[in-house]
Order: sequence, then structure tokens, then C-alpha cells
Amino acid sequence: MGGWYQRVLVDTGRAPALWMLLGFLVTFFVTRGITRRIHARAAQQQDGQQEQPADSPRRGLSDIYIGGVHIHHQVWGILLVLATGLLEFRYTPRAPWAEVLAALFGVGAALTLDEFALWFNLHDVYWTKSGRKSIDAVLIAGALGVVLLMQASPVGTASDGSGLAIAAYLVTVAFNLAVAVICIIKGKLATGLIGIVIPVVAAVGAIRLAKPSSVWARRRYSGGKLGRAERRYGPAYQLRHDRLRDLLGGRPDPAGGDPAD
Repeated sequence: MGGWYQRVLVDTGRAPALWMLLGFLVTFFVTRGITRRIHARAAQQQDGQQEQPADSPRRGLSDIYIGGVHIHHQVWGILLVLATGLLEFRYTPRAPWAEVLAALFGVGAALTLDEFALWFNLHDVYWTKSGRKSIDAVLIAGALGVVLLMQASPVGTASDGSGLAIAAYLVTVAFNLAVAVICIIKGKLATGLIGIVIPVVAAVGAIRLAKPSSVWARRRYSGGKLGRAERRYGPAYQLRHDRLRDLLGGRPDPAGGDPAD
């Protein structure tokens, strides 16, 4: 086992990516499990008795308050990401400390992205429909972590130092980035970001229909083509995605209002 780990992960430079991904996934699932329990208990308290004051003592799992202010777990994630980044850039440690920092970075990234929806809102939308954006961010980050672990370079390297090889390499990189940008403009953020690492994903996404709400569709689609895009990304498509989000992160609170409400 040790020889396989050294040969496949350490010698190829993928060990930090593995530990970063593990730290990210474990932290996300543990964090969501805790927040779901806290939310369920808070709902029971609201149904059965008066809500507990913010500055009163709490037992068991509960939100963290400092001076009566709810400190979201993204705060700890941001601090952890900053700390691990500073340590990495300053000391550039080797194994096993490189793996330790990578795992801690994954922990911080999970805590931060789990509240991604709160980045763009002035109030807590964690348990609203808008809060599902946090699940989207986590899924994208997790997918990127997997593909980065699977391969070191998305477009390979120039096979030799000749001018023709370098030119072909640069053309490949430019094409890869172009189709990834097209995916993003078409409203397929996850496909575009993953496509940066796996070019064929971006190429397929760039060919297929854009989401009807995207910049691409608003400027280029009309009539039948717009209708096909609306049918493809209609209620059935949205329902499938919402079911996946709710399975991973829990269902939004029906009583919780979005900023647009």
C-alpha cells in the first residue's frame, strides 16, 4: 500500500490534491449533517415553544454566537483558507506537511462554499431556495477536485521544443479556453469550469443548446430554437436538479423567503 501511494500519488504530485479533496468532501457532509440537525431542532422549538434568545446558553449542537452576533461557518472557512495559503506560500513544505496543509485548505474551502449563497445576499438565505446555490458551488468544486486529481495537465505539454510543437500546444490551449468560455456564456458554469480540465466536456457543452436565461440565448436565440432551449431546461430539468440539491443539502424551509420575495 505504501509503495502504491508513493508511486501513484506522491511521485506524481497528486497526494496534496487527494487530501484536499478528502478534507473538502468529509467537511461538507459533516457540516451539512450538523446544520440540518440544528435546523430541525430550531423548527421543533418554534413549533412547541418560544424561540431561544440569541445570547442565552445553548446545549449540544447549536449555532455559534459572539456578542449576540451569529458567526457563520464560512468565517472560519475563510480564515482557514487564508492561513493555509500563507503557510504554503511562505514555507512550501514537503510531505507530509504539504498534505496536511492541503487537507486543511479543503476543510476551509468546504466551510466557505457551503455558504456560497450568502456571499451575494445581505441576510441569511441558507435554508431558502436561493441557498441551493451553495450546493451548486460545492458540486462544481468537488467535480473540479476529482478531475484535477485524475490528471495533472488538461492539455498535455509540448512534446519537444520545436516551434511547430509550441505553436500547436498554444493553439490547443486557446481552443480549450475558448470552448470553456462559450459554455459559461451559455449558462453552463459547471461544464465550463470542468471543461478547462477535461477539454472534451467543454467542446460538447459548447455545441449543445444554451440555457434560455443565459446571455448567449438572449442575444442569439429566437423562435423555434429558443423554444427548444426552454423545453430542454424546463420544469422537469429544474426538478431533477432540485432533488439532487435537496438530497445533499436538505430541503429549503417553506417559510423561508428569498431576497426577491
